[in-house]
Amino acid sequence: MDDNKNIPMEDEEVTILTLHDDEGNEEQFELLDLVDYQDKQYIVLFPVEDDDMEIVILQVEEIEGNDEEAYVAVEDEAILDSVYGIFKERFKDEFEFED
Repeated sequence: MDDNKNIPMEDEEVTILTLHDDEGNEEQFELLDLVDYQDKQYIVLFPVEDDDMEIVILQVEEIEGNDEEAYVAVEDEAILDSVYGIFKERFKDEFEFED
């Protein structure tokens, strides 16, 4: 993660994260939610420039000896399903979800 920006939009702030993939390509994501699950934190992101309409869930990991965080891909489908379920319940009145 390189940049975090708070962008005010219609009386609410939107946090945009710029992340780099393994090949060094930048992609911007809107931070939708921070979910606590089984003593770990996960961020729920939406790609800014992707018309695919799919969210991304990453685990938040603290970097020892540093005030920074790392975002790690989640491989466990059960964890992804559970975090997504929590997110869906929180935002059921704001978003339309497809199963």
